[in-house]
Amino acid sequence: MKHPSRRLSLLALAAAGLLALSVSPWGLTPAKGKAPQSPINLVQFPMARSAAITKAGCLPNARGLVQVTPGTLNDKMAVQVFNLAPNAEYDLFVTQIPDAPFGVAWYQSDLQTNASGVGDVTVQGVFDAETFSISQGGPITGTATGATTAVTSTNVIFQPTSQFHLGLWFNNPADAANVGCPNTVTPFNGEQHAGIQVLSTRNFPAGQGPLASIHR
Repeated sequence: MKHPSRRLSLLALAAAGLLALSVSPWGLTPAKGKAPQSPINLVQFPMARSAAITKAGCLPNARGLVQVTPGTLNDKMAVQVFNLAPNAEYDLFVTQIPDAPFGVAWYQSDLQTNASGVGDVTVQGVFDAETFSISQGGPITGTATGATTAVTSTNVIFQPTSQFHLGLWFNNPADAANVGCPNTVTPFNGEQHAGIQVLSTRNFPAGQGPLASIHR
């Protein structure tokens, strides 16, 4: 035998439970008298062909797309690239200015493309208006120099220097040559024997890169 009164009681409890919840675009969340959270403040901007490959006339359709999600303590940056040399490795840097000589540069990550020349990487760090480097001096116990050896003993001094641009380099000069680009050797990888720059944020003013407009 069914009990209508019990069924009505259950329906009433279910209705009460629904009233205790508020619906937001992100799903059901407990209703505690607070306004719903704002959508994530995601910032998106493109990367353009570098001056080097533009001058060389290679990789005419190369492009990149960057998405930065500001966080409380740091930021998440996702970089996607398209129409690059296939099955090749690249090196991502944060730079002071987008074109040579690039100013102060920070090695951020490697990036690998697939057979279609598409690749992506996501990194965590400070990628906003507070991104900077500083050197108040350093050790002078040696004289290591050379285009293919990182200097580990130096006494370079420079003031806090903002870095608001991004750049992407071929990791191997041979990969650049394979797609008709110059096989120029640059120091932009861990061995200081990288290829030429492929993408950069040179589509933004040199003194006002895209990271400058991002705030946590």
